[in-house]
Amino acid sequence: MKKVLLMTMAVLLLATQALAAAPMATDGKPVRLAYVEWDCATASTHLAKAVIEDKLGRKVEVLPVSAAAMWMAVATGDVDGMVTAWLPVTHGDYLKKVEGKVKDLGPLVGGARLGWAVPDYVPLKSIEELKANADKFKGKVIGIDPGSGLMKLSEKAMQEYGLNKLTLVEGSGATMTAALDDAIRRKEWIVVTAWSPHWMFGRWKLHYLEDPKKVLGEEERIHTVVRNGLDKDMPEVYAFLDRFRYADANQLETLMAWNQEKGADLMVNARRFMKEHPELVKEWLGK
Repeated sequence: MKKVLLMTMAVLLLATQALAAAPMATDGKPVRLAYVEWDCATASTHLAKAVIEDKLGRKVEVLPVSAAAMWMAVATGDVDGMVTAWLPVTHGDYLKKVEGKVKDLGPLVGGARLGWAVPDYVPLKSIEELKANADKFKGKVIGIDPGSGLMKLSEKAMQEYGLNKLTLVEGSGATMTAALDDAIRRKEWIVVTAWSPHWMFGRWKLHYLEDPKKVLGEEERIHTVVRNGLDKDMPEVYAFLDRFRYADANQLETLMAWNQEKGADLMVNARRFMKEHPELVKEWLGK
């Protein structure tokens, strides 16, 4: 009987501590976050989900969609926000279309960029050199999901640099990195549409090709964007998202790398990040 009583008291104590750490929202409404299935977007979205659920006590639904659908969903209020808006170039056109219907909370990380990358054993330095070496790349530039900002800019680059002997191959982030992995193991030449921060720059020795015409843009920032009215409906969630930012791009790349490990669990890794960066989490919560 004494053991049962002690066990019961222990369970009640743990439950009380959990409630104190994250009191449940009284209205019961879940937070809905949209994201594109890029590795950086997936990592940041699940990290935001972990903080909101564990520290603010609200259930979070994460919805993978296309970039266009993501922006429209925030503008119409179908979702509450996103933590993966690439600005000013990649998602610039989407932002113009919904101006006044969303609120930009600013960057969660800087130092981002888009470009075309090759393994370091490929001696080329510039996109301009691809035209004369198309056969060495089997006539392909390996791309990602069609309709993405990077692919639209890459289509423009194909025209601007006169790469008529190369074809921009549509796919996804996963198919692009799989093709890169296969080519590197075979020491074959390959050029891929790329972006930073990304775990692939930590796994392989790669370099961006110079873009003298600046078709693919220059430095970018990844922003948090929310629907209008979120500050009134869920002020604690709004306040967190307004403060949500990494100390530097390396933190995001580390989280992304964890997510690439065999058997990785996105939420387990998000909570691992929270545990390893308690002071950062306190800043996000305004403590």
